[in-house]
Amino acid sequence: MHAAAPSSSRLAAAAAFVVVSLSLQLLLRHFGAATVHRAAAQELDEAEEDFSYRRDAGNGPARWGLIRREWAACSVGLQQSPMGLSDTVAGLADRPGRLGRSYRPAAASLVNRGHDIMVRFNSNPGGVVIDGVAYRLRQMHWHAPSEHAINGRRYALELHMLHQSETNRYAVVSQLYRISRRRRDRTIHRLERYIRRIARRKDREELIDEVVDPRRPVSRSTAYYKYTGSFTTPPCTEGVTWVVAHQTRRVTRRQVRLLRNAVNDGTRSNARPLQEANGRGVTFYYTSLAHGRGANGD
Repeated sequence: MHAAAPSSSRLAAAAAFVVVSLSLQLLLRHFGAATVHRAAAQELDEAEEDFSYRRDAGNGPARWGLIRREWAACSVGLQQSPMGLSDTVAGLADRPGRLGRSYRPAAASLVNRGHDIMVRFNSNPGGVVIDGVAYRLRQMHWHAPSEHAINGRRYALELHMLHQSETNRYAVVSQLYRISRRRRDRTIHRLERYIRRIARRKDREELIDEVVDPRRPVSRSTAYYKYTGSFTTPPCTEGVTWVVAHQTRRVTRRQVRLLRNAVNDGTRSNARPLQEANGRGVTFYYTSLAHGRGANGD
């Protein structure tokens, strides 16, 4: 039996797909370097109106790379975040690395960016050292549910702590949270009155009267997954170092609702779908090489 010859319409559609794919890849190479600083500025400060988290929307996650040419990485990038992480894959690494933390309390503001609630640090909160590179903490914000999955499970909430080096390299320390009936997260609890002040008020910023201590969210996290990925919002710039805490913390359902309701972006979620690993390696990093992969902690 002979296969039927493809119709002219099918050939045309296939040709169009190839042209679009090649064009996106060329745009990605051409604009990638030029958009790194704009990407960081957006991730650090700006609320973006042109994308949404509604999967059935024309500007939803599956179409981010088609909205603007400088966002092409969202569609054709091969090192996109978030990823599914597992002990099995990370355990294959020859030896673990070390994550150096040196956080301290600092002055900060709280900002409603329209898709998330962000703490912007106005004085030096310290940072981390990864593979000999020092990164200063710039801001932190929350996603619900978690963007990363650990051993096949996505959790109720994820905190991203965005860092920048002197040479404009970027690293994100990520902490995942599971629901607890009674044990609320202390950082969110201390920020609650400020969150309420900016709730449903996009671009509203409130100066926090007391210093914010970035040590609290990661105080009991000693083991991390490390991989190379991207920002999880457009323009999805790649080359970002991710260190995702292996241990989870606790948060109440009420606190998660507080963060999501304050944004009022028309969706129940601000988490990007999982992206393909495309052969990327994942390794374990520890805050001290004496620490192992302990059980999930507070």
